[in-house]
Amino acid sequence: MEKLSMAALNRPSTDEYQKQKKIPVVLILDNIRSGLNVGSVFRTADAFSVEKILLCGITAQPPHREILKTALGSTESVTWEYVAETARAILQLQSSGYRVFAVEQTSHKTWLQDFRPTQDDKFAFVLGNEVEGVGEAALDLCEGAIEIPQSGTKHSLNVAVAAGIVVWELSRKINYASL
Repeated sequence: MEKLSMAALNRPSTDEYQKQKKIPVVLILDNIRSGLNVGSVFRTADAFSVEKILLCGITAQPPHREILKTALGSTESVTWEYVAETARAILQLQSSGYRVFAVEQTSHKTWLQDFRPTQDDKFAFVLGNEVEGVGEAALDLCEGAIEIPQSGTKHSLNVAVAAGIVVWELSRKINYASL
């Protein structure tokens, strides 16, 4: 076994990436405090060809030093925009036909492994603040909540880690459902 070089990975250029097919998923970052977390979400979005990221509220925007540190150039490949109010971002997406879910621990939820995306739907997932989670105003507008099962002593995952788990699972179900 030999580790592959960057050239051997044959990744698309930024221009090629922007033209390639994306999974119909938008990530809504609701008041994320850490630019490092935001940058990590950008990298995940790039890795799995997510359609777009919406940065809301206090969430930092590129070019922010901490974002650039962890994004490693993915702020140039992933489409993003800033929307001041998370609720407005959700309503805009819903009016464009997106089904919007919070990634949150709630009394009524769907476990991530049980969530069944359909090939014809577009989805948006709200990821919340590192301390407070998804804001109540945003949560009230969501169609439902997706929860990642956990069996440890801590109550939650880091938001960037949660984004990676959710996006991987959705990408797997959307891209490989017919295999």
